[in-house]
Amino acid sequence: MQNYTDGYTRTCGLIGNPVKHTLSPLIHNALAEMTGVNLVYVPFEVEHAAVQDAVKGAKALDILGLNVTIPHKSAVIPFLDDIDPLAKGIGAVNTLVRTPEGGFKGYNTDMTGLYRAIREEGVDLSGEAVVILGAGGVARPAAFISAGKGARKVYILNRTFEKAEVVAEEVNKAVYELGREDKCTEDGLSAAGEATDYEKIIVPMKLEDYKKLYELEDRFIVLQCTSVGLFPDVNSTVIEDEEFYTHIIAAMDMIYRPLETKFLKMAKAAGAKIVSGLKMLLYQGVDAFELWNSDLDVKISKEQADEVYKSLVMEVTGAANIILEGFMGCGKTTVSEILADKLDIELIDTDEVIVDTEKRSINDIFAREGEQYFRDLETELLRTIVEDHWRETVISLGGGLPMREENRELLRRAGKVVYLRTSPETVFDRIKDDTTRPLLQTEDPLARIKELQDQRREKYEQAADIIIDTDALTPEEIADEIIEQLGL
Repeated sequence: MQNYTDGYTRTCGLIGNPVKHTLSPLIHNALAEMTGVNLVYVPFEVEHAAVQDAVKGAKALDILGLNVTIPHKSAVIPFLDDIDPLAKGIGAVNTLVRTPEGGFKGYNTDMTGLYRAIREEGVDLSGEAVVILGAGGVARPAAFISAGKGARKVYILNRTFEKAEVVAEEVNKAVYELGREDKCTEDGLSAAGEATDYEKIIVPMKLEDYKKLYELEDRFIVLQCTSVGLFPDVNSTVIEDEEFYTHIIAAMDMIYRPLETKFLKMAKAAGAKIVSGLKMLLYQGVDAFELWNSDLDVKISKEQADEVYKSLVMEVTGAANIILEGFMGCGKTTVSEILADKLDIELIDTDEVIVDTEKRSINDIFAREGEQYFRDLETELLRTIVEDHWRETVISLGGGLPMREENRELLRRAGKVVYLRTSPETVFDRIKDDTTRPLLQTEDPLARIKELQDQRREKYEQAADIIIDTDALTPEEIADEIIEQLGL
């Protein structure tokens, strides 16, 4: 995606440390392009001692707005002109918006984004019991928004009980204070009556006592707020007991690497509705984008949000591009067309690109220049895809392209590779009448197919992230299987 910039371009960004691997530019620059807003978004790595300077510099440079990430979400507050009651209540901000006086007002769209994410998935907190796993930085906004949105009870389970107690006390007080200040209407929070009402809402518990929940609540919503299950520790979850998951109505994991954690897999297997933490990341960004551009009355539709989410999923899963490999006749061309149509993304066929570039057929290239020349063209094209950072494209590979080790390395960097594995007999049946295949111009094409497949099979498997046996599947079924395995 490209953003046109000029003297009227709105500039927003992110301050934190580290920020080099943030997905926020993808969100905001995509939203800018979708809505036609002349805006660019860039990350700024800021040391803790330089937070005040960063805010001053943003003012001086007329930066429209900033996101704030760890470790600056609380440290930035003293340098703001104003703070939204929600952010004040939790003591952390993640979004700075220009005030009419030229300063910044702090908001916490982590909270509103969390709520918007689960609501978009049809989960309503009102009147429900909510279980929060963990008592770290993410647990506070999770508990705050749960109580503020009408949860009947919020249980904070943590290995260290004292930490759960601290969070429960702070959030109970914050929700009560917000209600007492009568600022609930605009922010959508429930009004507080007596302090004792709120002192009972957030309940701390020892993680090891989770079975006591069954005596208190038959069904509950669970928000997983620890780092357990984060890549590469993908085979772990806070609670391994399958019985726990049978009580879950809906589950959300704040982790989104992997996209579907073991916690979410277990909840899904037990019949619960699941929500990836990537949705929270998306909607905190959407809420921030709308705040920055409120003067333009910008509102992001669910369809637009879904489009950005698809891009996020592809990035997180390493499928910046979806690459189809396999022997000739495996169905790459048809499947790639179906995939591109289903996902509404670009499509290229490496053979077609080379033919268009060279302005001659592959048969002619082989005859005049030889196979080595053609393979060099394939490598050059792959290198361009990687170095130019191609994104959101279905790429159908020529059958021999993955044979080079250099090409396989480039493919790993380019996206997710799907090997469409097909038997020699099926291939022969599909292409026996095709005279455009230079490698099959022999007296016994089936024998040649078997020979070539034997030579290539190991290399295909080495390059592949996903292998699909295609003999018994239609192209539509193959495309659906790829989408399911990639989590798209």
